[in-house]
Amino acid sequence: MSFAADALQADEGMWLFTNPPNKMLKQTYGFEPSAEWLKHVRQSSVRFNSGGSGSFVSSDGLVMTNHHVGADCLHKLSTPERDLIATGFHARTRAEELQCVDLELNVLVDIEDVTDRVKAAVKEGADPSEARKQRLAVMNTIEKESFDKTGLRSDVVTLYHGGKYHLYRYKKYTDVRLVFAPEKDIAFFGGDPDNFEYPRYDLDVCFFRVYEDGKPAKVKDYLKWSKAGAKDGELIFVSGHPGRTNRLDTVKHLEFLRDVAFPATLDMIRRREVALRNYAERGLENARQAQDDLFSYQNSRKARLGGLAGLQDPTIMDQKRREESTLREAVAKDPQLNKEYGDAWDQVARTIEVLGGIYDEYQLLEQGRAFNSELFGIARRLLRLGEETPKANSERLREYAEAGLDSLKQQLFSEAPIYPDLEIVKLADSLSMLMEITGAEDPLVQKILAGKSPRERAAELVKGSKLADVSLRKQLAEGGAAAVAKSTDPMIELARLVDAPSRKVRRVYEEQVDEPQRQAYGKIAQARFAIYGDSVYPDATFTLRLAYGKVAGYQEAGATLPPWTTIAGAYEHSADHGGKDPFALPPSWIKHKSDLDLKTPFNFVSTADIIGGNSGSPVINREGEVVGLIFDGNIQSLVLDFIYTQEQARATSVHSAAIIESLRKVYGAKELADELGK
Repeated sequence: MSFAADALQADEGMWLFTNPPNKMLKQTYGFEPSAEWLKHVRQSSVRFNSGGSGSFVSSDGLVMTNHHVGADCLHKLSTPERDLIATGFHARTRAEELQCVDLELNVLVDIEDVTDRVKAAVKEGADPSEARKQRLAVMNTIEKESFDKTGLRSDVVTLYHGGKYHLYRYKKYTDVRLVFAPEKDIAFFGGDPDNFEYPRYDLDVCFFRVYEDGKPAKVKDYLKWSKAGAKDGELIFVSGHPGRTNRLDTVKHLEFLRDVAFPATLDMIRRREVALRNYAERGLENARQAQDDLFSYQNSRKARLGGLAGLQDPTIMDQKRREESTLREAVAKDPQLNKEYGDAWDQVARTIEVLGGIYDEYQLLEQGRAFNSELFGIARRLLRLGEETPKANSERLREYAEAGLDSLKQQLFSEAPIYPDLEIVKLADSLSMLMEITGAEDPLVQKILAGKSPRERAAELVKGSKLADVSLRKQLAEGGAAAVAKSTDPMIELARLVDAPSRKVRRVYEEQVDEPQRQAYGKIAQARFAIYGDSVYPDATFTLRLAYGKVAGYQEAGATLPPWTTIAGAYEHSADHGGKDPFALPPSWIKHKSDLDLKTPFNFVSTADIIGGNSGSPVINREGEVVGLIFDGNIQSLVLDFIYTQEQARATSVHSAAIIESLRKVYGAKELADELGK
């Protein structure tokens, strides 16, 4: 990425709604969104706590997202007798809509800049430990004050790696009901082989409805459906929640990601994928239980491989070095800027050295990679909930601050099923990984395994735990630290065993890596502002952003790939692979082939700047109408974690026309299509 606005590529950026790219939009496309347009789009946009984006598409609280975003709810509502991911779901009446067990949707209704207050709370000259305490204390306090005053979910969001802090207030919906989902065979047509590829033929769509007081919520802001859908060369916008980018990282930081973090994460993903695949192959019910996790790891593997390829590309890394050198030289030429910010890059480098020494321990213990188990996660939350809530709000760990407790408890008391056999496989694999990385003779490893093999220990822990019982979880949470301390549940005992070393390495990370890194990146951000002004967008933080671009095909291997595919292409693609899984179309699509207009656009690509977390984001035209639904990027887009390019990188979307065509002619969902205004 280039930092000066004039050097940004035409369609680059994941922009804050408070700082939209009006100048570039006007110069490139002759369009400048009004304040009313931005507010309407912002309040029509939805964030899924399960990871993903969505949008209101009717006044009766109807929400559109991807099938793979909704799959978490589908999986938790499924049973051995009814696999909603495989068969799909269609509620023909409101009474048939199924309530998700623990889904939370957030709508951003207000933004407040609290940068000055957060920065003022950190006393000049404070050591990293004190600085962090002071910063977190004021952030927790701001959130609680806002929550107490408004009743809205209130999150202080760190932007520009600490250059700015904004308070985001969200309206929260927790009564969310499933309305429609197609079969997995068409939602993820082509499976892993086609993932991150193009051309694509996926109906990756899912509809939910939010309720308030037992009735469909009445929403003022929702996106209307375009009559024409996406057109070649058309200006489009994407309003969604990109998860994380590293475009503002220093070169030293990127080198650490390339050489340490990404390879370690890929090793973990690959082994978990193998373990899940082996489990799934032992029976149909095993496959059903594992499919949501397996899809997630397959998707992550391919995404991480693409990201690592970008970091390993010398052309990209050389560009990052040139950009960093240009900025550092500009800072060095100004005595005042050099005095205030000149040492920031070296400060980041020192934090990376510390991180290298604790990386494995931090990931295994505090981040929980050694304990891949729903039951362990519950045990740790119960343990820390009891320990943190008696503290003053300003002194708690961030995830246990008062303003977020309701959301935390919704997850903690989820009625989602837990499958013991799957838990044993997952936990055994992660304990084995712990043993491999740390060594069998490590004293903590020996205490964790208690003289047993990883498999035996995992079976003992899972079979002995009673935490699948939600009523027991509630009793322990209500009883607080005393009740948890008395518990002899083996998962709680394991969480208790590793809590002290976990907290210890967390403190090292927070005080010697995160805090000084935050201060250093804050300096770099201020240097950028001083030199380039405010025409810089921050890295993604799973908060609402606006991206834009145009519908456009691209050149690959000497061939011209069109801006969209058609429904006819799905049948041809299936035939080219003998109709075999994962290229087998579901029976509903075979049955209704003659009913469909096969020329209807199916999937399309655009130059919009997106990343993971944007899944389910609406694609809209300049009138704010739905023309598509983001569901993926192509393989060339996987470097967008670190740098934007629009020569071949493309965002992939379901065309709005394909959604309507399939609802009416394949699924007989007339009432749903009518609700969309089509």
